[in-house]
Amino acid sequence: MTVVRDGDELRTLLGEPSALVRAKVSDRLNELTRTFVDRSPFVLLATSAADGTCDVSPRGDPPGFVRVLDDRTLLLPDRPGNRLADSLRNILANPHVGLLFIIPGIGDTLRVNGRATVVTDPALLESSTVEGKTPRLGLRVEVDKVFTHCSKAFLRSRLWEPETFADRSELPSSGELHRSLDLEFDAEGYDAQRADRYARREGFY
Repeated sequence: MTVVRDGDELRTLLGEPSALVRAKVSDRLNELTRTFVDRSPFVLLATSAADGTCDVSPRGDPPGFVRVLDDRTLLLPDRPGNRLADSLRNILANPHVGLLFIIPGIGDTLRVNGRATVVTDPALLESSTVEGKTPRLGLRVEVDKVFTHCSKAFLRSRLWEPETFADRSELPSSGELHRSLDLEFDAEGYDAQRADRYARREGFY
């Protein structure tokens, strides 16, 4: 197997980024790039542990849930989840994070790299209240790099084209996935209870 072993070899294969691409990278948000943050209801959060193991976690809420505190600082509320806390534990060990802001139906995305701290300040988190619930934790992200990413991946994958959408019944349910690890697991009961909780929005906030 032939592998690429250093940066020089990689550049020989790929070439150099154009001046236009280099020029779009900034160390802060501006009025235009901020619109991606304000309009996005969904962001992917990438973190890594001290040993280099990585994790990517989806985060979603009403558009604008990631608050722009200033052109170098973002606040990402932490909502109830599975309590594994992979992202949070990673950040405590290694503050470097990557954010990918996605807006439904739009191919362009916004990428933000920075350093995060886990915060609990009630006054800071109060504005992230949804359905009467204020998050107990949040991530304060100091921005190091901001740039937009082109639509090619979305166009190649046809991600936003409804005719490509999968029927949920064609995929294993959450309960079935659990049962693949434990043959005695009650998949049907779990799926029914989960659907009921989600219908009542239990544990969302």
